[in-house]
Amino acid sequence: MSGADDTVLNVRRCAKFFGSKLVFKDVSCSLRAGEVLLVAGANGAGKSTLVKIMAGLARPSAGDVSLNLPDERVAYLGHSTFLYPGMTARANLSFWAGMYGLKPTADELDAVLQRVGLFRAAEEKAGGFSRGMAQRLNLARVYLVRPSLVFLDEPGTGLDVRSLSMLRDEIVAYREQGVSIVWISHHLGEDVAMADTVLCLAKKRVDYYGPATDFDAGRLLC
Repeated sequence: MSGADDTVLNVRRCAKFFGSKLVFKDVSCSLRAGEVLLVAGANGAGKSTLVKIMAGLARPSAGDVSLNLPDERVAYLGHSTFLYPGMTARANLSFWAGMYGLKPTADELDAVLQRVGLFRAAEEKAGGFSRGMAQRLNLARVYLVRPSLVFLDEPGTGLDVRSLSMLRDEIVAYREQGVSIVWISHHLGEDVAMADTVLCLAKKRVDYYGPATDFDAGRLLC
């Protein structure tokens, strides 16, 4: 159960401009341990920008974001995989682990690759991977970090049925382990049931922020 003192993320009256163009303003929300926050909105509403600000990958033009976790306990998974195409799947994982100061054993790397269904492709170069395989390798990187907070920016975009099912299973597993998730979904109608809270951006501000059970994903609100 989440308690009153286990908030991992606070966003207070954030705004973002690109030059003179306002993306959004007065965005506030919070996230506790083990909760799933689904960020919704039409294309161009600023969802990805907001999540990058939450994750510390971009700065707000106004307002404040506080993460109550060390950087090494935070992971980010987007629709861009940032693979090194000339490196094998195992080499990509080993490199990423080193960036986090981790030194996984060969058995640990193999276990993670097995978990995402890529063990047989461990020595294949990532540049030859399908979209689904590439995103599963990106997901393996998240497993290595063992995060307490995961940011997901439309990670299901372009995934095959198998890979999308695996992604959803892992989101459920993370939630059961008490991991917090901020999630932009490309399949809002199906995925809203997996969230605790929805924050919907429309008309450059928060149009809805509340329980996922009260959010109508089909009303074209955003």
